[in-house]
Amino acid sequence: MELLYTGIIGFARTMFKVQGLDITVRGEHHFPAVGGAVVVINHTGYFDFVYAGLPARVHKRFIRYMAKHEVFEHPVAGPIMRELKHIPVDRTAGKASFDEAVDRLRAGELVGVFPEATISRSFEIKGFKSGAVRMALAADVPIITVTLWGSQRVWTKGLPKKLLRPKMPIMMEVGAPMKAYEPIDECTREVRSRMQADLERLRDEYAERYGPYPAGANWVPARLGGSAPTLEQATALDEAEHAERLRRRAEKAAAEGTSVADVDTPKGPAGPDAP
Repeated sequence: MELLYTGIIGFARTMFKVQGLDITVRGEHHFPAVGGAVVVINHTGYFDFVYAGLPARVHKRFIRYMAKHEVFEHPVAGPIMRELKHIPVDRTAGKASFDEAVDRLRAGELVGVFPEATISRSFEIKGFKSGAVRMALAADVPIITVTLWGSQRVWTKGLPKKLLRPKMPIMMEVGAPMKAYEPIDECTREVRSRMQADLERLRDEYAERYGPYPAGANWVPARLGGSAPTLEQATALDEAEHAERLRRRAEKAAAEGTSVADVDTPKGPAGPDAP
């Protein structure tokens, strides 16, 4: 029994009650009771990795997330991440983390991946990286999708945190297991298409259950009348942010007399082929 992971989940559930979150999960029976699977999750908020782990508890299972290696170097978070058996991703040596994930899958673990690599500012599903499909193929395990809607209302990129008593509804749908296949790009597009369809259903049900989306709301996608950036605008913002991050890293490397690869990169969850 993994006491730390179990304790953290128990603490999280208590916090959700304190926060007044209304969490709806559908399709959790699709999680396998035993055996490995790649768990693919869309990304709209900073706590998505916590919410997405809840459906797996139907079989008392844990998800081992792939996360940027800098998190493991933190004096507090690092030991916890290692104890929870999450998988560090070093973007300068991605093969090692990929191989580690495949080994875990073959050993019967659930490995969590955010194929968008970063939070979607538009709250639409971004383009997917192919790492999840490649891992599933290499390990011969199914892909399980977890699609979330509403987590951006608690805490997301560029918007104020609402952690105390947000009383926000969050909905999740777990998709039926999917077998990975080649061509890899085609399979990746199908995974994204399935999650897009699930997201549309969740959004419709969300509006029916909790009321129409407020016009101009910052947590609502532009095409639904909100003030969130469009997918194209969000992509431009991400690219500008990435370019600025590279510029700062280059300046720091030059000042310290090191290579850019030696300078810390941003923290956060990522897939094995994150940029």
